[in-house]
Amino acid sequence: MKLSPTPREKVIYRVTFIGSAVNLLLVALKFAAGVLGRSSAMIADAVHSLSDLLSDVIVVVFVRLSSKPEDEDHAYGHGKYETLASVIVGLMLLCAGVALGWEGVEKSVAFFRGERLGQPGWLALWAGLFSIALKEWLYHYTARAGRAVRSDALIANAWHHRSDSLTSIATVAGIGGAMALGPGWAVLDPLAASVVSLFIVASAFGMMKPGIDQLLERSLPAEDLSEIADVITSVPGVRGYHRLRTRAIGSGKAVEVHVKMDGNLSLTEAHNIASELEQRLKKALGPETHTAIHMEPCGR
Repeated sequence: MKLSPTPREKVIYRVTFIGSAVNLLLVALKFAAGVLGRSSAMIADAVHSLSDLLSDVIVVVFVRLSSKPEDEDHAYGHGKYETLASVIVGLMLLCAGVALGWEGVEKSVAFFRGERLGQPGWLALWAGLFSIALKEWLYHYTARAGRAVRSDALIANAWHHRSDSLTSIATVAGIGGAMALGPGWAVLDPLAASVVSLFIVASAFGMMKPGIDQLLERSLPAEDLSEIADVITSVPGVRGYHRLRTRAIGSGKAVEVHVKMDGNLSLTEAHNIASELEQRLKKALGPETHTAIHMEPCGR
């Protein structure tokens, strides 16, 4: 049976497809500007935009996989496909940052050894300025949508857009400096790219950490644990709790807990209390929250 996309998926697809169209435009523009404007930095910038385009494809594919319902092999659903997507996008960003930094170092060393670097033209400069404006808008647009639908993959992709903007800033600084100061300052381009690559690598690690935490079954943040504790203790009939275990499953959350109840309650009464607790947890954390509640008797 073919499933229709959920409203959340539709938002992710729409934002990602818009990003793909922008990235496709920028890849073509930067390659053309790099070749015609005699700028190796702009060609490298085009390669980075191409990695953005590839990350868009990954987001669409993995989000679709994560929306599949539970089955015999995936009792907790497929939410971690989206988590895996955010890690892959982060890895792509990390590779792009390392590659740009390495290239910048190589060109800088070559320049100081006496090798002459080519001086770029106006076309490369204007292409870089256009890229900065467009990618910064795309970052804000994608990040806002990612926060709205709680998509780590979409937020990761937003940071990938911003990394492209930062790379273009370095490119423009280098191109502008080389054009204004002459061939003797052409090294500004690779030096600036090397500095910005450090920020790109740092962003990549920050982007991958939430996804890696999920894959390693890290507990939910302290604010979520505090909210869960308040919900549990607010349910009439719950005398206490222990062995609280939590984790994230994609955009959803899982809560497992042992709750203490009056040992003289009937099975039906205890079940009703547990069901009330389950409903309150889903109301607080989201309807897709997985709950496992173990009931234990205690004295009056």
